[in-house]
Amino acid sequence: MNRIREKFAQLRSTGAKALIPYMTPEFPFKGITGRLLHSLETAGADLVEVGIPFSDPLADGETIQHSSEVALRNGVTIEFILDVVQQFRRTSQLPVLLMGYINPIVRFGFDRFFDSCRSAGVDGLIVPDLPPEESAGLTAASRRFGISNVFLIAPTTADARIREIDERSTDFSYCVSITGVTGARTQLGSDAALDQFLGRVRKNTKKPFVVGFGISRAEHVQRVWKHADGAVVGSSLINVLGGAASEEDALRSAADFLRSLRLS
Repeated sequence: MNRIREKFAQLRSTGAKALIPYMTPEFPFKGITGRLLHSLETAGADLVEVGIPFSDPLADGETIQHSSEVALRNGVTIEFILDVVQQFRRTSQLPVLLMGYINPIVRFGFDRFFDSCRSAGVDGLIVPDLPPEESAGLTAASRRFGISNVFLIAPTTADARIREIDERSTDFSYCVSITGVTGARTQLGSDAALDQFLGRVRKNTKKPFVVGFGISRAEHVQRVWKHADGAVVGSSLINVLGGAASEEDALRSAADFLRSLRLS
């Protein structure tokens, strides 16, 4: 079963767009990961990204860097994440993607990693520091085990390369709304620049694409939904979780925040 492809087909059939939260496992509290997955699904997540904490997250800003440090202190490993996803799969068919850097995956071993992902019920993988032209080993292994690959498109990406990334991405591509690292922002940049960028992506892609980096408000979500098939919300959700006084408060606040992003 390809849950990602089915989800985008379902959304397109109804004219709806995807809302995709990013979460760091075991943040802000040890033991919260499984419950947070369920809470986000109940609040309306269409897919969910789960970060693989890494000590040197080059594409991430201060917010996600801090959450990764907490996760590592709380004992998060690839094995832990896969175990939580496997437990989540007992009651849910929500598409789950892992987002992580290439070094931990190389150390784990491509075949072992993707075989474990398939067994656990992981649907896809985003590796922000792996250029498509250096991904042959990873993509070959992912295909063998049926795991979707998602590559990134930046505002500076030329049209020909957008077409290449669309071809290499299994089910959808991930557009970075701004140059720079992740982080909640009050503005995504000028309307004209973003519209031009996403218009170029739409003209040069056949598969769905989503937009992330800097999205923190309902107005941001609505803005990217005009062009894209989905919006990814990461740092702003991590900020909400980081301000919680208890696990119950974190679960409630995260769900309320995700629901608020659908309001126009």
